[in-house]
Amino acid sequence: MSPAEAKQQIEALSAELKQHTYNYYVLAMPTISDFDFDKKLETLAALEKQFPGFLDPDSPTQRVGGFITKEFQTVRHRWPMLSLGNTYNEQELLDFDQRIRKAIGDNFQYVCELKFDGLSMSLTYQNGKLIRAVTRGDGTQGDDVTTNVKTIQSIPKQLKHGDYPAEFEIRGEVFMHLKAFERLNQERVENGEQPYANPRNFASGTVKLQDSSEVAKRPLDCFLYFLYAERPPFKTHWESLQAVKSWGFHVNEHSRLCNTMDDVLAFIKEWDKRRFDLSYDIDGIVIKVNSYAQQEELGFTAKSPRWAISYKFKAEQVQTELLAVTYQVGRTGAVTPVANLKPVLLAGTTVKRATLHNANEMLRLDLHKGDWVFVEKGGEIIPKIIGVNMEKRVTGAPTIDYVTECPACATPLTRVEGEAAFYCPNDEGCPPQITGKIQHFIGRKAMNIDGLGDETIEALYQRGFIHHISDLYKLYEQIDDLKKMERFGEKSINNMLDGIEKSKQMPFEKVLFGLGIRYIGETVAKKLAVHFKNIDNLMAATLDELVVAEEIGDRIAHSIIEYFGNEHHREEIKKLKAAGLQFVAEEKEVVLQSEALAGKTFIISGTFEKSRDELKDIIEQNGGKILSSISAKLNYLVAGDNMGPSKLEKAQKLNIPIISDEELMGMIGG
Repeated sequence: MSPAEAKQQIEALSAELKQHTYNYYVLAMPTISDFDFDKKLETLAALEKQFPGFLDPDSPTQRVGGFITKEFQTVRHRWPMLSLGNTYNEQELLDFDQRIRKAIGDNFQYVCELKFDGLSMSLTYQNGKLIRAVTRGDGTQGDDVTTNVKTIQSIPKQLKHGDYPAEFEIRGEVFMHLKAFERLNQERVENGEQPYANPRNFASGTVKLQDSSEVAKRPLDCFLYFLYAERPPFKTHWESLQAVKSWGFHVNEHSRLCNTMDDVLAFIKEWDKRRFDLSYDIDGIVIKVNSYAQQEELGFTAKSPRWAISYKFKAEQVQTELLAVTYQVGRTGAVTPVANLKPVLLAGTTVKRATLHNANEMLRLDLHKGDWVFVEKGGEIIPKIIGVNMEKRVTGAPTIDYVTECPACATPLTRVEGEAAFYCPNDEGCPPQITGKIQHFIGRKAMNIDGLGDETIEALYQRGFIHHISDLYKLYEQIDDLKKMERFGEKSINNMLDGIEKSKQMPFEKVLFGLGIRYIGETVAKKLAVHFKNIDNLMAATLDELVVAEEIGDRIAHSIIEYFGNEHHREEIKKLKAAGLQFVAEEKEVVLQSEALAGKTFIISGTFEKSRDELKDIIEQNGGKILSSISAKLNYLVAGDNMGPSKLEKAQKLNIPIISDEELMGMIGG
């Protein structure tokens, strides 16, 4: 392939993969399978390796992260990140307009922009290259989160062209699209983790993760909206917005240049109605004086600029009748109360149900039969009851208490100390848990079984074909009976059986994730597979041996021990082994670089600049061996930040040398 052909193919593949990423994360409408996406990504990576001169810092291959941040460095803002004053009604805006006119006269314009409900971010570029990303913090200084922000697809690492200053700062808002939030939050619920309340919290929590490779897996986006430079190259804010868009920055298309306050008010009214059609949350409108010279003349108060203000939309709230409280049972057994409401229009949609979260929330609301409740959407995706209209409560109406038995199987509920949720412990006999576990197992992120969907699993369970995951691998014995099922033809059956057969080749970490052990998400399953190598080692691991593994704390360790302590689960593993599923991790071939660590054993604990997997590879490549637990056989404990005190204490009792990662590198002469 000629360089010209390679350049053309690299650019085409990059553009295609970026579009597929947008379709998947933002629109929640993937147009390509995961397998095909990965293959295209591999092709692009191979081409970039063969023709490194065409490697673009913004290439999809460069957005994977992989750095561990022990703590975020505090950076002082060159230009303070002040907050805006808020207004909530038309009169307050008119008062703002009058103050502007008294100060600079009547010859000025406003720029109106959507006010995004996200995390404020300041990006610094030198010669077109992103060198620093800092959070707002207290306005004077913030956290350096550059490594994490570089994984965000819409933020350019290197500007391609444009007449931009040698150094400048651009401010914006990091956020998460609603479809992505719903999908990721559902995954957290399925993994037995606490869901985030709204997209802003999810985005903020993601930016502060220590592992940038985890940040890269969460689809964040960023709109940029204000340019700072020592000598601003433009006279107006509107000019700068058009320019930074041409430089390659993601600028929201819904801004408007307004000549009068009437224009501003019209813009506000328009977006108060249209905001629910957006793929992201906004909570108001920002109004700025357009001219930079006039901004400078107006100046600042101690907390905010005098030339800008925000108009905050009221969180839409309605009142409706509570008809009943029902309960959903998840695959982990968590029982969630749901309020069934008299249908009411809220934020552009008809609301019939609202989440009540857990028993604590029901207790706080003190719900009674026949109550009229206030329902709000605001920053929540799922409508939420925020209170009760006490004036409409019927005297003597009975209270609605949280159930004590599982609504699906009548088993008494249990509650883990320190958790808000109640659980049904009858995972072998509770129908929604049984079908939920199998639906999780066949899912795209687990075994990815083609030809099977949630409705098919429900139908197979109702007809008695499946009760456990292992029953999927016996369906080929019941083809004649399957053909008797309604809307289940021979082609559908063959596709399903082919998908089940192919799933036997899925790697150990996918199988482990598919088992649905509480708190074991994709990442944790991968870490466990790498550390313990096979299912037998994992099943036999003690608490001390489990918490040595990367990212495994006490809560996860106890969950694993409890899961494999159940005889039904151990029996299920035997059946899945017999069916031919992969319960051994694929061993990476270790290329020996030296024998500097030959005969020496190590355990790695804590956080480091390198990932623990990198340190493990270094040890093994130099002849060392990684152990799974601290014992007298251990030669060295490699200790990083945030290491568990129990590990440290045990190592000290056994007089095991405790070394840093720098000392480890010194042992191999690096």
